[in-house]
Formats: sequence, C-alpha cells, structure tokens
Amino acid sequence: MFAASLSTLLTQSIDYAGIFPPCSLALEAALQNQAQYVRDPDAWMLGAFVLPIEKFDAAVENLSLFDREHPLRISALGMRTANRDEFLAALEIATEKIRSFSAEHADLVSARQLEMLLPQDVDLVLLAKMGSILKSLELQAFWETPVDSAEETIALLAEHNSATGAAQFGYKLRTGGVTADAFPASQQIARALVAAAKQRVPIKFTAGLHHPIRQFRDEVKTKMHGFLNVLGAAILAAEHEWDEQQTSKMLEDENGASFSFSDALFAWREWKIATDQIKTRRKLVTSFGSCSFDEPREDLRALNLLTS
Repeated sequence: MFAASLSTLLTQSIDYAGIFPPCSLALEAALQNQAQYVRDPDAWMLGAFVLPIEKFDAAVENLSLFDREHPLRISALGMRTANRDEFLAALEIATEKIRSFSAEHADLVSARQLEMLLPQDVDLVLLAKMGSILKSLELQAFWETPVDSAEETIALLAEHNSATGAAQFGYKLRTGGVTADAFPASQQIARALVAAAKQRVPIKFTAGLHHPIRQFRDEVKTKMHGFLNVLGAAILAAEHEWDEQQTSKMLEDENGASFSFSDALFAWREWKIATDQIKTRRKLVTSFGSCSFDEPREDLRALNLLTS
C-alpha cells in the first residue's frame, strides 16, 4: 500500500535507462527487464525506456516481449553532436527514425519523448528550425545543456514555447553520474528548478537519482541527490513560488522524516501541497532517468513508504 500523494508524485516518474552506466546492461537484457517491469505491480512508477536512436534497429529483435496491453514506451535519445549543423542533421535522422519505427511497430511501440544535447550556440533561430523538423511528431522533446547554462536555456525555451503557443520543448537537467564531479551543487539544481517553475517549462532529470533521499554514497565518493528531494522541490517551488535559497534547503535535506505523505497531501517540513495540485504540477515536472528500476523501489520500501 502507499499514500495517494506518493502515487501522484511518482506515477510514471522513472524512465528506465538500464543500458547506461553504472548498470551498463546489454540492450537485450535491459529490454527483458523492461518487459518484466511493465507487468509488475509497481509498473505505475515506470515511465519510458530510454533508447538511443542508433539502437532502434537492434531493439526490433526483442519487440515480441511486448504486446498491445504492455507496449514498449520509448524516450528516444538523439546522438551527441559537435556543432549546430551536425545537430540539425542528427535531429532530422532522429525524427525520421522515430516516425518509421513507430509506424512499423505501432501495436508494440509508443514513442513518448525525445532527449538530445543542444549545441553551445543555441538561439531562437535554431529552436524554430528544430520545431519545424519535429512538427509532424506528437511527442515531448527535452533539450539538455550543461547545468551552468540551465537558466539561460530555460528562458530561451520559454520564449520559443510562448511564440508557438505550446509547451513542446522542455529542459533536461543532468543531476549526477558515476564520478563525484558529475554531480551539480544543490544551488545549481535549485536555479534550474526555480527558472523552470517561473517560466512554465517542462523539466526532466537524468543520472544520479537512484535513491529517494539525499545521502553520501561511497561508490561515487560524494552525496547523491534524492529523487524525492528533487521532484518534491520542483513541485513545491512552483506551488509556493520559492526562491533558490529555499529550494536548495529542501534539496540538501538528508532526513527522511522531513518528508510525509498522506492521501490528502505531501509535506516537506511545514510546506504542504494537496494531492490534486501535485497532479497539476507533475504536468511540468515529468520524470527522471535511472539505470535501475529496482533500487528506487527498494529504498522506498526501506523508508516504509511502499509496504506491498
């Protein structure tokens, strides 16, 4: 059993990225895991399967693991590129691959997202060209930049979304990795969360969010951010118009007792948000990528937040 507020906060929140470090599974093994997860009682927490565009063809051999009731929901990962021209060319390829792959396997595959690293010289002109390329696809696109440029990029995305009248473009924030230097400071994450909330830009997270509560982990020799800290801070910052300082305080909280869930609301210390409002905020605070679907669930059970 679990509280309704926890369910609302975590529904389809974990994008399974099993082929990426530190798990680094073979594609076949990761897809076998995904096929089990979509049939698991905890499937309500499962989001998309993060699949690089260049591995679409290899994934075909394992599509029989899925069916109409349990499709393979994909977050397509575009190629890394060195400059603006290469980026646009790669985006064209990604768009065609997503379109053809989805059409050929319509009963088994659902492409929900596209994730891609932006070139350094991104501007509104480039965003307009990107929008034109993607206009025939019905999916949410998340664009990643280094954390130091998060606020500037989010402002550009907001301006683009306002001009097009849609929130098709979101921001992807990297929250960790396999080494200590890959983890941004809480203040850096806070600035991105506050900017996204103010500008109403969708945001998702990737890497390092294996555990619910912030904690030191010996395997990376640093403190890893908690996914309850990050998701919770994102929705509370939007709900209560927090500044960066207040948002950082929640991100740095290592006390599980600070977080409470009931059917009616979620609370961090004295700050509260009703379950219905969590659902509204989650439209813009979407998911986090994790190479493990098991670790987050095991830790939630250890905190007695999941008891089934």
